[in-house]
Amino acid sequence: MPEVTDYTPRLKTHYDDVVRGALIEKFSYANPMMAPRLEKVVLNMGVGEAVGDTKKVKSAVEAMTLITGQQPVVTRAKKSIAGFKVRDGMPLGCKVTLRSDRMYEFLDRLVTVALPRVRDFRGLNERSFDGRGNFAMGLKEHIVFPEIDYDKVDQIWGMDIIVCTTARTDEEAKELLRHFNFPFVN
Repeated sequence: MPEVTDYTPRLKTHYDDVVRGALIEKFSYANPMMAPRLEKVVLNMGVGEAVGDTKKVKSAVEAMTLITGQQPVVTRAKKSIAGFKVRDGMPLGCKVTLRSDRMYEFLDRLVTVALPRVRDFRGLNERSFDGRGNFAMGLKEHIVFPEIDYDKVDQIWGMDIIVCTTARTDEEAKELLRHFNFPFVN
């Protein structure tokens, strides 16, 4: 029987070995537990074309499953809007919340593989923080992830990615994400 080894994501060990110490030194925290850390990553994919064809949501769910390695939750309309031909309870997209090892693996793939594949990418906007240490960004194409086979894609969707941290200020969160090699524009 093969030996089972404990696997720890690369970014998680990088946080434990390098990032936490650098943050404690820079912000001079009294307690090591005060150092900000990543809490969760939420991915949201809205499928506006689902109004005409509900099979589009199923395709988006499959793509999101490939990207994250986790089954997404289908998001539904909360109320009817006649102007958009949306009825109450109609499926309109999907979302996933990643925590722990899957979160670190996803962020590693996002920063090292997906963002460099984005067309005309000039960096992430530093003003995309919410004031409480959370960072939000959007991708126009989900095909930048290597798990998606470009030839089998029938429709290209955008997605929102929200990185939630335990940081109390945007400055702390920005420094945390900088240590994870997020390519911010100065």
